[in-house]
Amino acid sequence: MALDKTTFIGIAIAFVGVGVGTLLEGGTLVQLLQPTAALIVLGGTLGAVLVQFPFPIVAQAFVQLKDVFLRSGPAPDYLIQHLLRFAYKARHAGLLSLDEELAKIEDPFLKESLMLAIDGVSAADLRKMMELQLDYEGEKDERIPRVFDAAGGFAPTFGIVGAVLGLIQVMQRLQNVNEVGKGIAVAFVATIYGVGSANLFFLPWAGKLRIRLREKQVVQEMTLEAVLAIVEGINPRALELRLNSFAAAPLRPRLEKVTAP
Repeated sequence: MALDKTTFIGIAIAFVGVGVGTLLEGGTLVQLLQPTAALIVLGGTLGAVLVQFPFPIVAQAFVQLKDVFLRSGPAPDYLIQHLLRFAYKARHAGLLSLDEELAKIEDPFLKESLMLAIDGVSAADLRKMMELQLDYEGEKDERIPRVFDAAGGFAPTFGIVGAVLGLIQVMQRLQNVNEVGKGIAVAFVATIYGVGSANLFFLPWAGKLRIRLREKQVVQEMTLEAVLAIVEGINPRALELRLNSFAAAPLRPRLEKVTAP
């Protein structure tokens, strides 16, 4: 796994921008630290999300949140190199020779599709089976970003709720004029928390997760095409050209660098 530096840089820039802007306006950072407002906004948002989504989906969303900050999985060129090696080996030693490779494969999608190919499943049936699995996984994965989309919609509303609750408390202390202005300022911090968390965290998280899911789908589609090509006995050089269409950049590992087993 590798850190996604853009995520950390983006969050840092946003915090610095808000903090410096506050200081330039004559405020202090302490004014933005209101635990009560944070509790109202985050607690209310989490509660609303749990009402809309079953707990397992919410829990899975928080588990998948690591993909926003970390890039996991093999690099596409590394995967392509292995797929080409499998094609080279199958062409020279037969499809059954790949059976010994199964124990070394960590990617469940590649392992399952290659296992079916070794078991003699036809290319047409293999495509249907794995595409059905891709569709099912795609629908299941799409629920994860929706959790944060929903949180991004609820948070600003609970920010308003927090502001209104704060104003109610201010109205009860109108006899102390010196505290009214300060109380109003504190009340509106909840609105900042709601709008800020939605637009800096929840909605960007949903967008980044959709990008990660699409990257995963492209890799799986590429994997399936490679396994089908191996089943059909396509020349590894032709397979390399086919896999080129899935790569975002020219492939670094060339077929000449893939040694025969």
